[in-house]
Amino acid sequence: MSVKAKAIYTFQSENKEEISIQENEELVIFDKNSVDGWFQGENSRGEKGLFPASYVEIIRSRSNSNVTDCSISPAGSLGNDSSYFPSTPNTSLHLQQSYYDDDDDDWDDWDDRSTVVDDADPSRSPGANGHAHQSPLSYNPNVHYRAKPHMERQDSISSSRKGSMVGRNLNRFSSFVRSGVEAFVLGDVPMMAKIAESYTIEMGPMGPLWKESPQPFSCSIEDPTKQTKFKGIKTYISYRVTPSHTGRPVYRRYKHFDWLYNRLLHKFTVISVPHLPEKQATGRFEEDFIEKRKRRLILWMNHMTSHPVLSQYEGFEHFLMCADDKQWKLGKRRAEKDEMVGAHFMLTLQIPNEHQDLQDVEERIDTFKAFAKKMDDSVMQLTHVASELVRKHLGGFRKEFQRLGNSFQSISQAFTLDPPHSSEALNKAISHTGRTYENIGEMFAEQPKYDLFHMLDKLSLYQGLLANFPDIIHLQKGAFAKVKESQRMSDEGKMDQDEADGIRKRCRTVGFALQAEMSHFHHQREVDFKDMMQAYLTEQIAFYQRVVQQLERTLRMYDCL
Repeated sequence: MSVKAKAIYTFQSENKEEISIQENEELVIFDKNSVDGWFQGENSRGEKGLFPASYVEIIRSRSNSNVTDCSISPAGSLGNDSSYFPSTPNTSLHLQQSYYDDDDDDWDDWDDRSTVVDDADPSRSPGANGHAHQSPLSYNPNVHYRAKPHMERQDSISSSRKGSMVGRNLNRFSSFVRSGVEAFVLGDVPMMAKIAESYTIEMGPMGPLWKESPQPFSCSIEDPTKQTKFKGIKTYISYRVTPSHTGRPVYRRYKHFDWLYNRLLHKFTVISVPHLPEKQATGRFEEDFIEKRKRRLILWMNHMTSHPVLSQYEGFEHFLMCADDKQWKLGKRRAEKDEMVGAHFMLTLQIPNEHQDLQDVEERIDTFKAFAKKMDDSVMQLTHVASELVRKHLGGFRKEFQRLGNSFQSISQAFTLDPPHSSEALNKAISHTGRTYENIGEMFAEQPKYDLFHMLDKLSLYQGLLANFPDIIHLQKGAFAKVKESQRMSDEGKMDQDEADGIRKRCRTVGFALQAEMSHFHHQREVDFKDMMQAYLTEQIAFYQRVVQQLERTLRMYDCL
């Protein structure tokens, strides 16, 4: 039976079996049970084909209600390769065990099944970064809450009192609620007896900044190799991952990157975690796809290692350094039982003492929101133009130069048909001109791998990063709303001023974190786009120089006629 759905991310088809879908586009799904994480359906333009199940939400109408419940099909809730957050390819509930890539088969000896999520539980619905977050008020067997000592934290009032004072958001699917930031702002997150980790925000010339990592490092990803197990039944690609600060390589499959990505989404509520490269339904072991995935994993890793907070995560360190299977499993379980995730992560933040007017913060965030929207639109436009240019290089340009070359060859052949009046040198020169243009056609077809592919890789990374910010900004907007509400209630005598001040204080923490993430984004954007443009122009200049050299050699053949 067909069902209606709405696209929550944009997906660009790369194979003839797939169709492209746009964010917020209405879709028809022919069968609500996904196959290997893909739905068969039809978009609003009448095109029929496959698209990722994790990119859409099925629209179900509740009986006896005018409320529409949009929920992601559990069968397709796995992430994507390009892995984007709540609004791009690659965002998904990766915790599901329904993998649709041979790289994502069962965890076999590494699988303790501790990451399975039940989508029926609204307390575990997607979080601010498109990931399943645990509501801080729901029971989580992997998080051990400690009883809070009497008066340990003045601003942490019991949930029953706070609920009666400041209204809660009734939309339980709101990222503000799902991420646990609402509970944090209202003081409902239990204070841990001991917080082992800490992340510092400093004041810089342009505003709050994440404190730089004391031991910066880089990481290489090389040598993708096809391997098999279970006597050849399972096939996968293994990558050699080598961090610079150890120099010791470890070998990782895509599913291990996917696991790390999930842990990062689960933990770092207010940070834009870059999406993994997109998955693909077919051709996973083709050379071009393997090379593309490697390039994009390298970009993903570069962004990870450059982030002052993400690069210090214990689970990331485990991913980069653990080579023993038994130790991997222990570290994997330890990371999955990490208590300081989501709302609790906010407790690890150390913010500056400098005063910031919340109205000024809100204006700064509104400015960034408008910038991010415009940049997102521009990145999408450049992606479309560059993709079209690639198609022309591989098809149109190549064919046109080949046609021109064939025409010159035909002229040369015609000149040989009357030997007494034929000039062998001229015939050879014209024939060589034809071959030159055929070669130039091949050069055009080869060129995208040196420039446009790399540009598209970088743009894909930024599509994912930008797609995360609407939900992250929504966290701050929700916190602002609670501050205004609490201050109004305090003015009306319905709330103690100390309680309102506690909400304002915790809102400052959210604001500082978001501004620090904005600052890091701007810094990294300048570095990345400078490198991208320099690399593109350098390759373009080298390409056209090679074309000129070919033409100049050909021209010299006519000099002595």
